[in-house]
Amino acid sequence: SIIEEFRANDGKVGGPFEGAPMVLVHHTGAKSGTERVAPLMYQPESDDRMYIFASKAGAPTNPDWFHNLVANPDTTIEVGTETRSVRARVLEGDERSKVWEAQKSAVPQFAEYEKSAEGREIPVFALERA
Repeated sequence: SIIEEFRANDGKVGGPFEGAPMVLVHHTGAKSGTERVAPLMYQPESDDRMYIFASKAGAPTNPDWFHNLVANPDTTIEVGTETRSVRARVLEGDERSKVWEAQKSAVPQFAEYEKSAEGREIPVFALERA
C-alpha cells in the first residue's frame, strides 16, 4: 500500500505520487471512533503549517476523512520520518482561495479535480503544529 511504502522509504512514494510532497494524516471516525490513516498530497508553507485538500479525486462528495477531521481536529500526521501533533482547520474565503489557486498552479491535476467535482467547493485544511 502507499502507507507501507511511505513508512519504508522515509516518507517517499513512487507511482503517480513520485516526487510529490506526501503526508499521512491520522483521522478518527466521527461516528465509529476508529482511527484511520489517509495518504495525501500536501502543499508546504512552513515547519508549522501545511495544507491538504479534500479533493477525493474530483468526486461529487467530500471524502470520509474530511468529516472526521471536522469532528476531531486534533490529530497526528507523519511527514518524512517525523510524527507530529497538529490541529486541522478548514480555510474559508480569501485564505482558502489563495492556497487553492497556488495548488492548482503547482499541480494542474487539482484543476481537473475541481472541474469533475461538479460545483462542489473542494475543502482546504491547514494542518498547524499543536
